[in-house]
Amino acid sequence: MIRALYTAASGMSAQELNLDTIANNLANSATTGFRQLRLQFQDMVYQNLVTPGAAQSQSTVSAGLQIGLGTKSAATEVINTQGSLNETDNPLDMAIEGNGFFQVQRPDGTISYTRAGQFQLNSQGTIVTAEGDPVIPTITIPATATAITITQYGVVNATMPGQSNPSQLGQIQLATFPNPGGLENMGGNYLDQTLSSGDPVLGNPGGAEGVGTLQQGYLENSNVDVVTEFVQMVLAQRAYESNSKVVKAADDMYSQVNNMTR
Repeated sequence: MIRALYTAASGMSAQELNLDTIANNLANSATTGFRQLRLQFQDMVYQNLVTPGAAQSQSTVSAGLQIGLGTKSAATEVINTQGSLNETDNPLDMAIEGNGFFQVQRPDGTISYTRAGQFQLNSQGTIVTAEGDPVIPTITIPATATAITITQYGVVNATMPGQSNPSQLGQIQLATFPNPGGLENMGGNYLDQTLSSGDPVLGNPGGAEGVGTLQQGYLENSNVDVVTEFVQMVLAQRAYESNSKVVKAADDMYSQVNNMTR
């Protein structure tokens, strides 16, 4: 009965983390480029009262007798499905259609990665994020430019006064990873490379490296399905409720045993 208390408690603790993950998904359902997270569970170590295959007189035990000791949260899986595209008509907004991440240089010189393409210009005319961090490779737009066009292959052009043909200003590169689910969430729509993600592979949009193409004037919405998250929230609540009933049942049985010994 004491074992049942701790086993059920492990289930309640796991569902609390599950609900935290669902709450984070719902909170970021309108966050540009956000990737849905899903909590993964693992069963815990088993207590072998009779080991399967153990010798017993003239035969061996076929099934054994094992008692599970509950569950635990193992990992948060990143769901890397494509989010829908939202048209903004802002010439500096860019959405990635397919694989890849924008590269951003942080103030400490490190490189972070993001799917959020709501970019703007700083005082020097450099394309930066909302945090003011420059997009890599650095591209500067002249203040006199009358129009900015970004092709699906990442070529940035600007039309200058008195020119009939636009001038090419730079080339946007995207990064892909062997395991994008291994990137570390840093907040602020930023992801950082880890040993699990592997080293970044750089390439031009639409190139042979397998990176996606760019859509100027669009932003990628979060890939969170709100209806699915509400369903998962109900399931988590029911699982928590079931485990709490096991705790109550085990407590009642333990109370009866205590009363019998008095």
